Amino acid sequence: MNIQALINNKVAQALEAAGAPAGSPAAVRQSAKAQFGDYQANGVMGVAKKLGMNPREFAQKVIDCLELDGITEKVEIAGPGFINIFLDKAWLAARGEEALASERLAVNADEAQTIVVDYSAPNVAKEMHVGHLRSTIIGDAVVRTLEFLGHNVIRANHLGDWGTQFGMLIANMERKEKEGRDVSMNISDLEGFYRESKVLYDEDEEFGKTARNFVVRLQSGDEYCLDKWRQLVSITLKQNQRNYDRLSVSLTDANVMGESMYNDMLAPVVADLKQKGLAVESDGATVVFLDEYKNKDGDPMGVIIQKRDGGYLYTTTDIACAKYRYEQLHADRVLYFIDSRQHQHLMMAWSIVRKAGYVPEEVSLEHHAFGMMLGKDGRPFKTRAGGTVRLADLLDEAEERANKLIEEKNPELSAEEKAKIATTVAMAAVKYSDLSKHRTTDYIFDWDNMLAFEGNTAPYMQYAYTRIASIFKRANVELKDLTFPIVINDEKEQALLSKLLQFEEAVQSVAREGQPHLMCTYLFELAGLFSSFYEACPILNAEEAVKQSRLKLALLTANTLKKGLDLLGIETLERM
Repeated sequence: MNIQALINNKVAQALEAAGAPAGSPAAVRQSAKAQFGDYQANGVMGVAKKLGMNPREFAQKVIDCLELDGITEKVEIAGPGFINIFLDKAWLAARGEEALASERLAVNADEAQTIVVDYSAPNVAKEMHVGHLRSTIIGDAVVRTLEFLGHNVIRANHLGDWGTQFGMLIANMERKEKEGRDVSMNISDLEGFYRESKVLYDEDEEFGKTARNFVVRLQSGDEYCLDKWRQLVSITLKQNQRNYDRLSVSLTDANVMGESMYNDMLAPVVADLKQKGLAVESDGATVVFLDEYKNKDGDPMGVIIQKRDGGYLYTTTDIACAKYRYEQLHADRVLYFIDSRQHQHLMMAWSIVRKAGYVPEEVSLEHHAFGMMLGKDGRPFKTRAGGTVRLADLLDEAEERANKLIEEKNPELSAEEKAKIATTVAMAAVKYSDLSKHRTTDYIFDWDNMLAFEGNTAPYMQYAYTRIASIFKRANVELKDLTFPIVINDEKEQALLSKLLQFEEAVQSVAREGQPHLMCTYLFELAGLFSSFYEACPILNAEEAVKQSRLKLALLTANTLKKGLDLLGIETLERM
């Protein structure tokens, strides 16, 4: 149940009944401190100002019209006209019972939309590196959340599998074949092969000519070129899948929608934009001039959609891609998890998409940008030698470090159990340290913080869950054994239950804003409130009715932590 939405609706109705214009915002928020109640309505002052009334007097009129019988213990006016709302303990307890009895923790499903989520997007013939990590895990957490809310989510892995680089790769493959040498199809060898091909392309004029010819042949469907291209794509997908599986990321080959997919759409899109008068010839290229973007001379900026030589650009593909997602996939909403440096590029492409009428305004196109991953020196995260960090190497190091940590903490565990715990903790630590940061900021990658058992980290959150699970093992009870109701007798119990019942609000905020850190913050606060409750309220030594009530609160906390972490793509452990 979304309590914030319920109270917001009730206050909005009361505002209108008290004389506010229809649609005036109630602006109900969770209260920052317990003395201000559970929720605070902040919309009264703005409306009172418009009506020319004293805000406190108007707040009283709103309270007189407010229908919250049975839901609140008290409602009071604070400061210049805030309305503080204190929830009723018995009502909270009843909602707690509903959440405990529900596999979904009483979270309501939304009205289903078709939502396309564009994330991960590595390149063919290159290994995934740390630069792909943020898009992959942030996108996947949002996808899981949207699916939990009942949406039809289409995962779109926009693989970089097309373009001029394939000409140089195929040209180099042919060169080696003529010399009677094999090309290793191991992805780590392909990296070196890619670099070698690039040097040849840049420095050997004849090779460059051959490569450009191969691009034309590939784009026109030449079978020899397509066969080589398929080999390169296949080996890349296998390696990418190993990384996705290790990270428990829900992408598969079925979700690949590479740049190549839109190849046949590019010429018709350019022709259509010309016919609509949006694209014009300029210096032999086809360009769309956008009035809303000005160059340094104050003239409209030109966006090239076809080069002089007939080649297309990323912008052309992105226009075709948005068109396809609306027309063929019937998207109601499209989310792109692409780094912040691509923002202007996307905005320009979407400006053209809107002007051409390819995607109507009611279909939301959203760029959920993210910052860079930095080393402790505040510079982009690199290897000691200054190279790009391969994702597989990063995950290997995470496992090695987690192994050492588990060995120190629990040497008595079996080798098999240690390995399972270390792998689970390692992958969780890599993901959570990123997901817990505000998406739009750059973040410092720090092994020590990431694997710490204190603070807002994966090991702390996993341990919080394990600790509660152990209470049930010690008590030797299951939910069916708990026949007494939840009763709130202590302020620590009330604070914990209030937070537990805000789970749906956290889920909705992640789905709405594409910000997984909001779930991390919620879970960290929940774990902290459970610790305070556990220290202040004895469970196993309490008399039976109180013991059962508190066990129910503990169980609901465990279920909520597990579900919240699951939505982030993070596994929990029954033992650590």
